[in-house]
Amino acid sequence: MEVRMKRIVAALAFGLGATLLAGAAQAQGTLNSIKQKGYISCGSNPGLAGFGVPDAQGRWTGLDVDFCRALSAAIFNDVTKVRFIPLSAKDRFTALQSGEVDILSRNTTWSMSRDTTLGLDFPAVNFYDGQGFMVKKKLGVASAKQLDGASVCTQQGTTTELNLADYFRANKLKYEVVAFASADETFKAYDAGRCDAFTTDASGLYAERLRASAPDDNIVLPEIISKEPLGPAVRQGDAQWADIVRWTHYAMLNAEEAGITQANVDQMVKSTDNPDVKRILGTEGKYGTDLGLTNDWAYRIIKLVGNYGEVFEKNVGQGSPLKIQRGLNALWSKGGLQYGPPIR
Repeated sequence: MEVRMKRIVAALAFGLGATLLAGAAQAQGTLNSIKQKGYISCGSNPGLAGFGVPDAQGRWTGLDVDFCRALSAAIFNDVTKVRFIPLSAKDRFTALQSGEVDILSRNTTWSMSRDTTLGLDFPAVNFYDGQGFMVKKKLGVASAKQLDGASVCTQQGTTTELNLADYFRANKLKYEVVAFASADETFKAYDAGRCDAFTTDASGLYAERLRASAPDDNIVLPEIISKEPLGPAVRQGDAQWADIVRWTHYAMLNAEEAGITQANVDQMVKSTDNPDVKRILGTEGKYGTDLGLTNDWAYRIIKLVGNYGEVFEKNVGQGSPLKIQRGLNALWSKGGLQYGPPIR
């Protein structure tokens, strides 16, 4: 019996070790795997206007969608080498952990527990957000502190649900939670009158209001009750892939700060004497090869996708139906939090 038990323990240990090694090998080879299969698998939100949503023809648009296209541009010089995988909030982390997707680019909050217990890394924040509330005007509510006794629709398995509980407890308010598995179910329940208020990230409130049966009958309350730094996530253990994701965002920020746009990037790459611009566009130094890419990786991103400001304005800013102000997502030089470390 003792010998048999030792064999079982040894077999289990071997199996666990093999699994860990396989996971490490998978993580270490993300860029090579992407190049071999010829596309990036991008875990996406299947229905959040401005961030990730396919149209009737299956064409995806959104801020997070364009981030995956920027990675495709950097790697392949082609924005079409992406397969968007629609993921619910409940399934998103499992899909990334299992290797079903190479990156999660899906309005996901970077929190300590997610960073330390899920085997994931959050290389950058591409949208600073905060949780808020939406109510129907007829409710006669002007502040979240007037929601004592209200029923609140929220999505299961999100930080939203936890923040909701914290806010009402801290303000000694009573409430009834009405939770649903998907964002679509949650908003439809609110729109149908099954709850008094709807809560999610403020950006999501403006996006979802566009889908309401009567958008103008709804208002977003002024309170922001949480910090929601949203950004892409990758598996831990692959520093190269995390660096590519991180510096793709920083390259887009640095391009905006330097005044490099889709419209002028070809002119800038030929005529500029500015050393910062030269390093960004790859005509000076070997910063791209240090990432495992070509030296014109950032030029490709700007040429094919745009700088951060262009992508923001098109998808969620004044050039979009959402018309969200830059606010915290303005460049640091314009009063915001978006700050790209130097490429040098």
